[in-house]
Amino acid sequence: MRLTPLPLLLALTTPLWLTACSKPESSTTTEAPTTAPAADAPVASNSPDAVPATSEPAPATTPAPATTEVAAGEAAASGDDHAAAAEGDARQRIERLLGDVDQYEKVFTELQRGVAADDAAAVAGLLRYPVRVSVDGKTQKLADAAAFQRDYAKIVTPALKAIIAEQRFDTLFVNQQGVMLGQGEVWITGTCLDKECTKSEVKVNNIGS
Repeated sequence: MRLTPLPLLLALTTPLWLTACSKPESSTTTEAPTTAPAADAPVASNSPDAVPATSEPAPATTPAPATTEVAAGEAAASGDDHAAAAEGDARQRIERLLGDVDQYEKVFTELQRGVAADDAAAVAGLLRYPVRVSVDGKTQKLADAAAFQRDYAKIVTPALKAIIAEQRFDTLFVNQQGVMLGQGEVWITGTCLDKECTKSEVKVNNIGS
């Protein structure tokens, strides 16, 4: 049997035609266009009212300084230290700082008694000479009891009498120098009578000044 040339040609060219038809088309990926933000669009991280990072913070308000109030009683106490320092414990302080408390109390009591009675001689016997006094507002020293008794009325004035009369023994101001009446108008002090100071003498060494 003889084959015709046309069927043979078709048989030979068919594979080439099928290969060409089955070749895939090249795919092209299309990216979405990027849209630029508008020039006046707000930044996503900040609200329109946000304060720029470069802005300086508002200055802090400095609080007004606290006012310290001093109570009237405390102010008075600072001007009257002797009452605050010794009130109620004069006996203990005398015993601790000066020694024989009984001698100080005896002189104190006799001074009040003598001044209340206007007994110039009795008061003169309680003083240590030369004694510091105030006469007509001037401070001076008197050498002996006679000089004191002569000027007694000028020294022991009504004002001084009131100070001595109103003073209580348990509210005396006490320090290592002695005990004080009033604001220092009267001082009662002790002196040693021997080197060891086993004996002492307590007298008034300042009155009226």
